[in-house]
Amino acid sequence: MTTQAYFKTCHHPIPTQTNPLAEKNTRRALMLTAAMMLIEIIGGWYYNSMALLADGWHMSSHVVALGLALFAYVIARKLAQDGRFSFGVWKIEVLGGYTSAILLLLVAVTMFYQSAARLITPVAIHYNEAITLAIVGLLVNLMCAWWLKDGHHHHHEHDHHHEDDHAHHHEHSHAHEDLNLRAAYMHVVADAATSMLAIIALFGGKLFGADWLDPVMGIVGGVLVAVWALGLLRTSGRALLDAEMDAPVVEEIRAVIAAGTVPAEIRDLHVWRVGRNQYACVLSLITQADVDADFFKQQVQVHEELVHITIEIAKN
Repeated sequence: MTTQAYFKTCHHPIPTQTNPLAEKNTRRALMLTAAMMLIEIIGGWYYNSMALLADGWHMSSHVVALGLALFAYVIARKLAQDGRFSFGVWKIEVLGGYTSAILLLLVAVTMFYQSAARLITPVAIHYNEAITLAIVGLLVNLMCAWWLKDGHHHHHEHDHHHEDDHAHHHEHSHAHEDLNLRAAYMHVVADAATSMLAIIALFGGKLFGADWLDPVMGIVGGVLVAVWALGLLRTSGRALLDAEMDAPVVEEIRAVIAAGTVPAEIRDLHVWRVGRNQYACVLSLITQADVDADFFKQQVQVHEELVHITIEIAKN
């Protein structure tokens, strides 16, 4: 048995630049959200509003998300040419997210405890002041969403000099939305929904005397923080451990080889994530056909999320 190896990165290299406008808007949103988070937490504690306090703590999860998004832009820009990172610096963000998720779980436990205590032993709530702060928090979220909404489809207008047979594939790849910015945008929108919960609870307590609504909404806010933290733990943990073999792209690779015009058997396949929606692939094939690794590379690389492909062919 002879072995022929093909080593090459696809026409979609791991990015070394980020969206400057997205970095600027993410920084603005982070500063404003962090300021509002502190105001809501202090105001919720001072005015005895668990709903307002929960909204402030929930906003902290989005401050973390915005901070990670900004950190990703900054670190990618500063370390883009650092040769120590074989597949880029994306996992630095993943490690930060994993650590933040653990801290957020502790925040959720604290929110549950404080809200349960307020249900058992109610305290007077300064509704007017708490409602004002909650409305301001909602407006802050809407402002941040406005800043972040326009960067989802950041197009790269350069490098269109590639050969014609790859022009469409290149254009399609770079037309993808900025997933980092999209994540930040969705966190801000979710936080706006939590602010609405706080406002509803406070108005319910003020107008109908339903004081129990405030701590109940605090518990709901705690659930939201816990769910988001657990989801982040699961996602970041899988990425850190390279547990990505159940990703859709893996089956797509198998399907491409199985449906190809040249019979080939997959002897070994490894796929791991090197970016938000970017994967590296090492593929080992057995075939009796007189074809080289470049033939199979042309088939596999149609999947734009594969940014680094290594193919090895063994022939009998």
